[in-house]
Amino acid sequence: MTNEKTNVTLVIVGLLLGMLISALDQTIMATAMPTVVQELGGLSLYSWIFSIYMLTSTASMPIYGKLADLYGRKKLYIAGMTLFMLGSVLCSLAGGMMELIVFRGLQGLGAGALMPLAVTIIGDLVPLEKRGRMQGMFAGVMTLASVIGPAIGGMFVEYLSWQWVFYINLPIGLAAILILIPALKETKNHGKPSIDWLGALTMCGSVVAILLALVLGGGESGLGSGQHNSWSSPQVAGLFLLGAVLLALFLWIETKAKEPIIPLPLFRNRIISVTSIVAFLMSAGMFGAVTYIPLYVQGVIGVSPLLAGYILTPLMLAVAAAVTLGGRLMDRFAYRTFNVLGMVLMGLGFSLFATMDADTTKLQVIVYMIVTGFGIGLIIPTLNTSVIGAIGRERRGTATSLVQFFRSIGGTIGVSVLGALMTGRMASGTAGLGERFASLPADQLDKFTDPQALLDPAVRTLLPADLLAELQNVLTHAVDGVFLAGTVIAAIGLVAALLMGNARMIQPAAPPAASATADAKRT
Repeated sequence: MTNEKTNVTLVIVGLLLGMLISALDQTIMATAMPTVVQELGGLSLYSWIFSIYMLTSTASMPIYGKLADLYGRKKLYIAGMTLFMLGSVLCSLAGGMMELIVFRGLQGLGAGALMPLAVTIIGDLVPLEKRGRMQGMFAGVMTLASVIGPAIGGMFVEYLSWQWVFYINLPIGLAAILILIPALKETKNHGKPSIDWLGALTMCGSVVAILLALVLGGGESGLGSGQHNSWSSPQVAGLFLLGAVLLALFLWIETKAKEPIIPLPLFRNRIISVTSIVAFLMSAGMFGAVTYIPLYVQGVIGVSPLLAGYILTPLMLAVAAAVTLGGRLMDRFAYRTFNVLGMVLMGLGFSLFATMDADTTKLQVIVYMIVTGFGIGLIIPTLNTSVIGAIGRERRGTATSLVQFFRSIGGTIGVSVLGALMTGRMASGTAGLGERFASLPADQLDKFTDPQALLDPAVRTLLPADLLAELQNVLTHAVDGVFLAGTVIAAIGLVAALLMGNARMIQPAAPPAASATADAKRT
């Protein structure tokens, strides 16, 4: 018994290290990206660094979940961690923006295994009544990442180089693998599983096509051509059409497959279907906040990369505090209570962000982040706990990966659509700047009338005061549009949360009379 408890403890430690990598990746990358863009160029490619990572991790999540149900969680988790570390090494060696984007995609393929399989393994090991408390451990990891991530990211780009944001993944990931290999025990599957490769191929193709259309639509092509694609352009329309055809083909295949990647009957369970919608919308809003707040404070307020990294700490601390509180109270209230309250607070926070301008203080931004983060944190612990309690062990990997899939695809679509919105608003805002400031030297005109100039402290000091104010207004207008869209997303999420029903982690005991009646009916 002692050895069994020791192994469970070691497994949890190893999985928490994997979660730490995932959380650090978000906080470090978000704070380092303005400096990366400054060094490698291409502000129009800003959202691609996040989008490609989430695109590949999203597409691979259901596949990892299904294969884990068939072949075991351990093999797939370690394979994913290994691929994630390989991608990290290649990202650190990237010599240009396009190389970094490609290697971030490879890194995302490995990341698709980390969070969903960790949740599944913990669901296998930890009894239902203790899963709420496990959220406290998750919150501890998020708190640690929120405290050290921005600091590490800011210090790396200020005192070392941006490549170090990827080097940090290697020792943590290696430690997780070395812990899990001996500690995680699984019974071998001696059957001959049937793998739905055709379903996996059409699903990945559909996700990639639709997300590429969302990334490219209304903004630059992202391929260095400088061309702009409208939503009705042949490239974007063709990608949407291809995605729709592959999606329809995937749904048909899933009705015929022996072991479908995503068993469609799962969506008949209201907990799974509503939780998937809430996860999608919560993540779409959350990643918008995490991605664009550092850009705003560094470009508009004019803080250093180090302080821009710290500016996210209140948001992450608020998320962690709310996750801890929600995990401890989850056995007392229905899941709907947390989801509704979370969406209300998230929407309030986004509406406050949408009021920001060049005169907004750092203290105001911090208050807005605390409100938003607390709303997000109330929702997070309900997502996995509700699904794990609603499904049997044989499909637990598939179901939890499905929710993580919708959470990830929500973040991917959120960053992509909000990025296209921001790029479009910046383009319209800078349209007349060249004519208005034509007196500038020809070799400075393009450089000084690009909002990217706000991210370079050396260039920023050379800007005329009136041009600096104009660029700040352009970037503010663009980012405010992102948060107005986030407010709408939270409002839709509130409607979805109301449909959750009265499901809860631990059902209240039935009164004696009701129990007797139920026993009589069963008899």
